[in-house]
Order: sequence, then structure tokens, then C-alpha cells
Amino acid sequence: MEDHVHTPARGSRSPRIHVHVGRFGIPSQPTKLTRTNRRRAGKDKYENEDLIRYGWPEDVWFHVDKMSSAHVYVRMPKGETYEELPEDVVEDCCQLVKANSIQGCKVNPIDVVYTPWANLKKTKSMEVGQVSFHDDKRVKKIRVEKKMNEIVNRLNKTKQERFPDLKLERESYDREQREEKKKFMKEKQMQEEEEKLRFKKEKELKSYGNIMQEEHMVSAKELAEKYTSAQEYEDDFM
Repeated sequence: MEDHVHTPARGSRSPRIHVHVGRFGIPSQPTKLTRTNRRRAGKDKYENEDLIRYGWPEDVWFHVDKMSSAHVYVRMPKGETYEELPEDVVEDCCQLVKANSIQGCKVNPIDVVYTPWANLKKTKSMEVGQVSFHDDKRVKKIRVEKKMNEIVNRLNKTKQERFPDLKLERESYDREQREEKKKFMKEKQMQEEEEKLRFKKEKELKSYGNIMQEEHMVSAKELAEKYTSAQEYEDDFM
């Protein structure tokens, strides 16, 4: 899959990306109601290379199947999978790649494929903007019957052109992931130590309980029958 060739902007240090802002709307999961959901698309195939190289595990990639088109990414909330993308978000992304395909915008119907960013495969022999997949089973295909102008127009009203440092963003992401992992491992170690301490105390209490069991205790009458004096008992105890 290869993008149509555009001439990169001269003098721009960072890739231009088009950001379309929308919102998840799933009442059953309130956390999504206030989470901004952004769709990213590179300006041309060269800038798409940076999006491929510096994507995040939460990113989902969209493209018109077997045609040149924009690469559109949507970033999932952490901990969720591409299979949980709301239908309206999938439809928005499908309409974006169709509208930004020179051939696809004129053909009906078309197919759009999408897959997690981590499933994109890039080798040295591939042309700029071209990708394949590690696992075809993780690629979903959607039939798009026609261009929906109301959807495309709505998304274009939210379009913003930005020049992010994708490499720096990815480095910051990786650093946060390492810190979270260190925190998790530290908490896990503390929990394991607390569990060991609890087990040790339970073992000690159980051992003390065995000592105090009735079958091991001797009554005063039994002591009187066994010993004639306190001195004799003390001598035997010692």
C-alpha cells in the first residue's frame, strides 16, 4: 500500500500531520465521554513514514485496500484493543481515507482495512509509504459503499495542521512506560514481601497454638500426684 507522491514542504523540521478531533460516545463507559479521540493523517507519503516509525501501541492504522490513500491513525485509550473501536469512529476513519484517496474517492464501493500499528511491517526493500502486515488475521476489512459528505465535512471542520516532533513524543511515551513498569514491579515486590510476612506470622501463631493445646497441658492435680514438693517440680523443669 503506497501513498500518492506529494512534494514535502521545504524547511519544515517536523512532519505535517492533519489532526481531526472527535469524541468517543459510549454511555456504558463514562471515562470515554470526556476523552478526546484524535485521528492523525500524514500530509504525504514521506511524512507517513514518520507516523509508521514512531507510532504508539495504542494506535490503529486505516488505509484504502489495494489503492493509494492517506494513512489515518486513531489513538485508542490505553488498555483497549482495536476490536473495541466504536462503530462511529471506524466509520469516520473509513470516510477520511476514502476522501483522501485520488482513486478511492471516485470509486464505489471500496474496501478499507485497519489494524493495530504494531501489526504494520516495514522492510528496507519497501518503497516510501509502503507497508505490509505481520499477521493478516489481525487485519479487519470494511466495505464502504460511498462517500458520506456530511461526515467528511464535519471532520474537515475540526482539521488542524500541526508539526509535532513524533520522535520526541515516542521517546517521552517510552520513558513513561518504563517508569510505570518500575512502579508496578516495586509495588509487586512490596506485596510479595507483605505476603511472606503474613505467612510467617500465621505460621508462628499456629506453632504457638499447638503448644497451648489441651492435650499438652497438665492439671494441678496431676502435678501434685507426680511431685511431692515445689522444689522437686522446679528441679524436674530445669
